[in-house]
Amino acid sequence: MSGWGLGGWFGGNSAAKKDAPKKAILQLRSTLEMLNKREKHLQNQMDEEDQKARKFINTNKTAAKNALRKKKQLETTLEQTSAQIMNLEGQIASIETANINKETLDALGNASKAMKTIHGGLTIDKVDATMEDLEEQHAISKEIASALTQGSTANAVDDDELESELADLQQEELDNTMLKTGTMPVHDQVHRMPSVNNTEPRGKAPAQEEEDDEEAELRRLQAEMAM
Repeated sequence: MSGWGLGGWFGGNSAAKKDAPKKAILQLRSTLEMLNKREKHLQNQMDEEDQKARKFINTNKTAAKNALRKKKQLETTLEQTSAQIMNLEGQIASIETANINKETLDALGNASKAMKTIHGGLTIDKVDATMEDLEEQHAISKEIASALTQGSTANAVDDDELESELADLQQEELDNTMLKTGTMPVHDQVHRMPSVNNTEPRGKAPAQEEEDDEEAELRRLQAEMAM
C-alpha cells in the first residue's frame, strides 16, 4: 500500500514532484492492462462453465448446477474487475486533466510574470502624463516651425531683383563669348557699318598709289628682259 500513497508519488524534491503525475499515470495504465487481461480471462471461464451446464443439463444435473454455481462466482469477480477498470480509467483521466490544468496554470503564471516585468512601474497616470508631454512637445515643434518659416519669408530676396541680376550675368557671359570668338552682337555690327551717302569718292589712298607704281615698274623690267 505504501507504493500507492501520495507521499510516495509527490514527496521529495521538485524534479520528483514534476515527474510524479507521469509516474502515477504509467503505474495506473500498467494496472489497467493487467485488469483488462483478467477481465478477458474471467469472461472465457464463464463461457466454459456455461457450456458445461448446457452439456450436463439433461444427463447430470449435479454437474450442471456446479457449473452454474461457478459461473455465478466468476460473474461476481468479473463485475468487481470491471468496476476496478472503470475506477482506474477515471483516475487516469483525472490525473491527466489535473496535470494539464497545472501546466496551463504554470504557463499563465509565467505569462503574468513576463507582463509584470515588461510593464515594470508603468501606470495609467504615467501613460497619461507621457501622452500629455508628447502633445505639448508636438505643439512646441509646430510653433517653432511656424516661427522659422515666418523669419525666412521676411528676409526673402525680391524676385525682380533676382531677375535683373540674372539678366546682367547672361549679358556678361554673352560679351565674353563674343570677345573670345572675334564676333560681335548684331546690333554692334549694324552700328559699326559705314553709312551710305552721296558724297564723291575720294582719291586713292597712298598705299594704293605705291602699289600701282610697283606694278608699273615690274612691267617695265619684264619688257627690258624680253628685248
